[in-house]
Order: sequence, then structure tokens, then C-alpha cells
Amino acid sequence: MRIPCPFCGERDLQEYSFLGEAGLKRPDPEASDAQKQFHDYVHIRKNTAGTTSELWLHTYGCRSWIVVQRNTLTHEIFSSEFASDTLKELTK
Repeated sequence: MRIPCPFCGERDLQEYSFLGEAGLKRPDPEASDAQKQFHDYVHIRKNTAGTTSELWLHTYGCRSWIVVQRNTLTHEIFSSEFASDTLKELTK
């Protein structure tokens, strides 16, 4: 799979590190059910079969965090943007 970096251009998957689902909101540690919320935050994922937003680090390139929109069934990539530009919208 080849991932387009907004800064470096298209690069091989081996240059990247996968973090997971993009746009997760960190739970409030002061909430009454904080332990359950943190468990879900760390361990429970949607595991979507289809189009999803994922967070990737261009580890062996420019070291930028990017959000990649891709289909998990076909690995078709629809877009990639710097995480700093995208995550504000995803976490609203």
C-alpha cells in the first residue's frame, strides 16, 4: 500500500507507523465512570469494514502526523491531510 503524505508525496507503507482510529476524544479523568471510559478509550475500537479515518505517523519521512481516509476492505485511499488541520473537525 502507498500512502500520500501531504508534505513528501506518495510513499510506501513501510515508512509509516499506524496509530489507529482518528478523532478519538480522551475521556475526562474526573468523571464518575472514568475507569470504564478509559478502558473503552484504550481497548474498544469500531473496526469499520469500509471507509474510515486513520491516524498515521510518517516515521521514516517528515515525521508528520496525518489523517488518512481509506477503505479498509480495498485499501483505496481517498485523502490524506495533516492531522493538525483535520483533528479539530473530527473531535467536535
